[in-house]
Amino acid sequence: MPLAFCGSENDSAAYKVDQGVLNNGCFVDALNVVPHVFLFFITFPILFIGWGSQSEKVHIHHSTWLHFPGHNLRWILTFMLLFVLVCEIAEGVLSDGVADSRHLHLYMPAGMAFLAAITSVVYYHNIETSNFPKLLIALLIYWTLAFITKTIKFVKFYDNAIGFSQLRFCLTGLLVILYGMLLTVEINVIRVRRYVFFKTPKEVKPPEDLQDLGVRFLQPFVNLLSKGTYWWMNAFIKTAHKKPIDLKAIGKLPIAMRARTNYLRLREAFEAQKGKGSRYSQGSRAIWFALSHAFGRRLVLSSTFRILADFLGFAGPLCIFGIVNHLGKENGVFQPKTKFLGVYFVSSEEFLANAYVLAVLLFLALLLQRTFLQASYYVAIETGINLRGAIQTKIYNKIMHLSTSNLSMGEMTAGQICNLVAIDTNQLMWFFFLCPNLWAMPAQIIVGVILLYYLLGVSALIGAAVIIVLAPIQYFVATKLSQAQRSTLEYSNERLKKTNEMLRGIKLLKLYAWENIFRAQVEMTRRKEMTSLKAFAVYTSISIFMNTAIPIAAVLIPLKVVNRKRPSRDDCRNFMGHLQKPGPDEEPDDSCVRITGGFFTWTSDGVPTLSNIAIRIPQGQLTMIVGQVGCGKSSLLLATLGEMQKISGEISWNRKRGPVAYASQKPWLLNATVEENITFESPFNKQRYKAVIDACSLQPDIDILPHGDQTQIGERGINLSGGQRQRISVARALYQHTNVVFLDDPFSALDIHLSDHLMQAGILELLREDKRTVVLVTHKLQYLPHADWIIAMKDGTIQREGTLKDIQMSESQLFEQWKTLMNRQDQELEKETVVTERKNMEVPKGLPRAMSSRDGLLLDEEEEEEDMAESEEEDNLSSLLHQRAKIPWQACAKYLSTAGVLLLPLLFFSQLLKHIVLVAIDYCLANWTDSALALGPTTRNCSLSQDCSFDHRVYAMVFTALCSLGIVLCLITSVTVEWTGLKVAKRLHRSLLNQIILAPMRFFETTPLGSILNRFSSDCNTIDQHIPSTLECLSRSTMLCVSALAVISYVTPVFLIALLPLAIVCYFIQKYFRVASRDLQQLDDSTQLPLLSHFSETMEGLTTIRAFRYEALFQQKLLKYTDSNNIASLFLTAANRWLEVRMEYIGACVVLIAAVASITKSLHKELPAGLVGLGLTYALMVSNYLNWMVRNLADMEIQMGAVKRIHGLLKTESENYEGLLAPSLIPKNWPVQGKIQIQNLSVRYDSSLKPVLNHVNAHISPGQKIGICGRTGSGKSSFSLAFFRMVDMFEGRIVIDDIDISKLPLQTLRSRLSIILQDPILFSGTIRFNLDPEKKCSDNTLWEALEIAQLKLVVKALPGGLDAIVTEGGENFSQGQRQLFCLARAFVRKTSIFIMDEATASIDMATENILQKVVMTAFADRTVVTIAHRVHTILNADLVIVMKRGAILEYDKPEVLLSRPDSVFASFVRADK
Repeated sequence: MPLAFCGSENDSAAYKVDQGVLNNGCFVDALNVVPHVFLFFITFPILFIGWGSQSEKVHIHHSTWLHFPGHNLRWILTFMLLFVLVCEIAEGVLSDGVADSRHLHLYMPAGMAFLAAITSVVYYHNIETSNFPKLLIALLIYWTLAFITKTIKFVKFYDNAIGFSQLRFCLTGLLVILYGMLLTVEINVIRVRRYVFFKTPKEVKPPEDLQDLGVRFLQPFVNLLSKGTYWWMNAFIKTAHKKPIDLKAIGKLPIAMRARTNYLRLREAFEAQKGKGSRYSQGSRAIWFALSHAFGRRLVLSSTFRILADFLGFAGPLCIFGIVNHLGKENGVFQPKTKFLGVYFVSSEEFLANAYVLAVLLFLALLLQRTFLQASYYVAIETGINLRGAIQTKIYNKIMHLSTSNLSMGEMTAGQICNLVAIDTNQLMWFFFLCPNLWAMPAQIIVGVILLYYLLGVSALIGAAVIIVLAPIQYFVATKLSQAQRSTLEYSNERLKKTNEMLRGIKLLKLYAWENIFRAQVEMTRRKEMTSLKAFAVYTSISIFMNTAIPIAAVLIPLKVVNRKRPSRDDCRNFMGHLQKPGPDEEPDDSCVRITGGFFTWTSDGVPTLSNIAIRIPQGQLTMIVGQVGCGKSSLLLATLGEMQKISGEISWNRKRGPVAYASQKPWLLNATVEENITFESPFNKQRYKAVIDACSLQPDIDILPHGDQTQIGERGINLSGGQRQRISVARALYQHTNVVFLDDPFSALDIHLSDHLMQAGILELLREDKRTVVLVTHKLQYLPHADWIIAMKDGTIQREGTLKDIQMSESQLFEQWKTLMNRQDQELEKETVVTERKNMEVPKGLPRAMSSRDGLLLDEEEEEEDMAESEEEDNLSSLLHQRAKIPWQACAKYLSTAGVLLLPLLFFSQLLKHIVLVAIDYCLANWTDSALALGPTTRNCSLSQDCSFDHRVYAMVFTALCSLGIVLCLITSVTVEWTGLKVAKRLHRSLLNQIILAPMRFFETTPLGSILNRFSSDCNTIDQHIPSTLECLSRSTMLCVSALAVISYVTPVFLIALLPLAIVCYFIQKYFRVASRDLQQLDDSTQLPLLSHFSETMEGLTTIRAFRYEALFQQKLLKYTDSNNIASLFLTAANRWLEVRMEYIGACVVLIAAVASITKSLHKELPAGLVGLGLTYALMVSNYLNWMVRNLADMEIQMGAVKRIHGLLKTESENYEGLLAPSLIPKNWPVQGKIQIQNLSVRYDSSLKPVLNHVNAHISPGQKIGICGRTGSGKSSFSLAFFRMVDMFEGRIVIDDIDISKLPLQTLRSRLSIILQDPILFSGTIRFNLDPEKKCSDNTLWEALEIAQLKLVVKALPGGLDAIVTEGGENFSQGQRQLFCLARAFVRKTSIFIMDEATASIDMATENILQKVVMTAFADRTVVTIAHRVHTILNADLVIVMKRGAILEYDKPEVLLSRPDSVFASFVRADK
């Protein structure tokens, strides 16, 4: 066919210019080409020569990016322009389709205009990113020319009586408007920026965020196209494939998204709410109003995008209906009838009746719909993340003002606050994400029903009726699902609490052989949790079944969310309402602090803990507070700091209260290096740091740490001993440059040498000589002569205050009592002795004390091995990258194999059959429709005598059978998936619990508690609730995707040719996405841990932080951690949107190809219209299936990590609980006598470590009292642990009552001995449970044990007596009282061998002396081994063992050793006097 710009017909009107050239249609079209040619000639040199030549050499960084005025409007108008131009091209092609020759002028100018529009936006983008507005003059000229030429064309159409009935007239009018608006935008840029026609152009700098090169999250700053398609993420995703993503790679958050900015916005909203004087200024409604005020606008934007997407979603079915309708007609060829200016014109109806046009419109509608949908998701999640950051900051600021009593009395636990931060804030975030569903779903249903009614008539109303009938069922299922999830969460919290206590007290459980008791407790709670999980699984199965069998059941989601939100909101409201701490009064006075008439309590309505307090603390002097256990010494310090609730009285500080360096009784350490814990945010001063390290005797300990003082201390200092934790805590107080220092019992966990050195070099030299006010709480009465002022306490009141001389004069009886306890004659001589001996002492460098608890020090060898292993793993980057790209099929196989042989095939075949049946249902329906339509025209004119009715019965029967089978299979698959998940969850948790409880103590020393607890919490939760649903979604989306592609390929086999490149693109997109997604997911999780850790750290050290006045510093840290977590979440969200947009676009391409191929085939009478509809319906869903498949694959990879980690722990080697002796050969009451023979014993903590005891020999007769002493790290504790086989006895043996303990079953051995540990451990429950969890003893026995431990009066005073509640960790008792409870627990067992491992460290000397006497009398017939810090406690022992470097240095009666002048024991005693 001949080709010409104006056509080549002989009588063509295109070449006639009788009425002037402007009345010639072809000339006007040619004139319209001029602006586009001008733009190409002007912009191409600049684009290709200017930026093109520099692109390789100069990278335009985002620090120059700037949005000109009307940026977004320009992009929107350009997109609209492109759409109208596509329609103009299509209209031109259709109009020209019936002519004898081709008229290029009908579509060529529109094609050039399309290219020019793209060029204009590319040109504009380059000018904008380089901030060079003068070059925009070219666009100003272009828009002007385009507007003029298009207006001429529109006017000429109007003159020739071409009106709105012709599509070309409408399109030209729209183009005039669009070009005019773009011209207006360009003029506005000149007006605002003044870059031409003005003498002084306006200088504008890019936003502050973009000036900071550390900001890499560019979504708010990129252009509209990049925002919609997440194009800016391409470079990031590619980089992620080359190297792992870390915090440095994701950079900082933009200012508008930072937690501080959003917190201030939320605070303003709260204040505005209060300012209005609304009746909802308090409680949950106030929170909702403030949230909507602060973040509502973004939510409205998200909802707008969602509604637009939903309405565009209806374009798909309507276009398919139009295509099928067009192809169903007898003559599908289009014939335009109207002719103007020598060419044919198409009406709108004719244009929209064309199948190819509908295919293109379907493609464009899909692109736009998916873009709007992803934009809605992104805006909602971004708003949710910003909201989460603001709420977390608000909660943290609230914590900073919480009263200590709220925490200590269990009103608000660390666990509750961690749940509030980790779970409830996340639920609020997801609520915001799902919020648009609340109004989008009803709108979708209403519009859907209206459209169906329009297409199907009354049948559609039946469908609407089904929705209405099913709504209550859906609501019921959603409510039950929510209730089941809530109860599961409650049981899960209870199980975790018990597991946490079990793991924290694992050493005690093993020593007392109580593992099975606590395991049974955890298993009992787990059984309740599993019952709840079964209910959850049942309702989840019903939900999945309804989603598959009745697609409309998707409306469950928003109902479910609304239901689940109430607890979180109530928690927030309750939390916000908690009592705030009272601030101390601050009035000037002569003393540093003065309290007059003070009554203080821990609870607002409780009895005063401290009564009638009237004290003064002198300025610049050393004040000591002494008294018995539980008399209120620590409470007095906290009352002075304003931590207790004041009933009456007055606290006056000399000047305004500044920071106080405070070392609490229970050491509080940061999860940071040793140096950072000591300097504690203060500037580093090398000289002072060295002096403090020396004063606290920390250098030997630092020397044996793997990285010296740069070693990271774990949670709560778990890789340090009690004494080391205490000394670092004291070192922090000594290092600070504060005028006031409060030290709460700093000597409790230290031996006599360390205590003396700390007192002399630390408190007396470093602090008192600097004239600092020091308040020291202590039980070590031998230090009283050093005090300038003494406060003696008794039963919550002040017994006496004054100097030692004052008390000697006025309270001679009290002084004599002290003197007896002090056991000192010549104070000055003794001080010199201590100092001299301290200098002569050998420092055992490189000899770590291998602790046997989790608090044990990690040894160099083990750390080095771990470091080597890590470096070997991480050295080869390419190997690492290969591992990151692989899917964890092995973990998946382990998970599925745990389910068992029966469930696995059932799971696979039910899924396969279900999807075959679903495809068969659709195929049957398409066939049925085609058969009915095929008979239609031929039977239209039959007479009544002819049988011209179509027999629907066969099709109806087959269709009903297939639907019934499909519904049954849906139910089977959903139940099978959930049942598989439950079975695996049950088996894995049981195996994990059994394996962990039987693991050797060494495992707990070298594995952080948090790491083990994470396996029981987050990993078990993932296996319980997430993996089953992910597995179901993955298998369903994969099967649906395969079946959709199979149907399309069957309908149009030519589609397979196009499928290959699409599959390749798809493969690379998912490959790159999975790696980035996994890294970002792990980063999201790993950045949440420091955030939660910071919350729990703050809760534990709240008094210390407030004493130091470091609230602002810790709030800054929180903002940093919150921002780190939020930036990871935002990048993860952007990555998910990046994937989904690309998959949606690929899906749209699939639809376009399938549509064009099937339309072409159908027009050639090779394909029935019904099958075209079937193919296109499946094609529409491909993008969704692809998305879910890749997303679920990425989720499964991450979730399978939980299975992998748990299987890693299941490989842990257990202790050998079996014995060589049969139970019948072990005497029932063994050991009866308590005779111990230690023969050539060598002990180590692990086969890879050096021995901690070397060739030890000893003989202990029945009933003897043995005292063991020695320096830190000498092997005292290892000696005691050897009796319980807690360490590896690789040489020699211990024989008790003629039985070698290595031949006994572990449970038997440990249950027949008793030990009291240095660190007191109490479990939540009752006092009865803590003393006798085996429930073997009578009440009389328990009261007797409490009387021996000096606790009978304390317990009797408690409500419930023996059944009085013990809070978590025994926090409602003082440290000393906890130690006494542990003593009572050991007395209850009444075994013939009794070991005390530094058991009286936290007890005052008076109580200790009473205990020693009681032990000697109550256990006169038992063998008692005492490991002592205070050497005077073992002076009455029958035998004393002095240890050094794992060997026995001295072994004799105490009087014999004291008589030797060179005896080490004698030197210890002299130092302890």
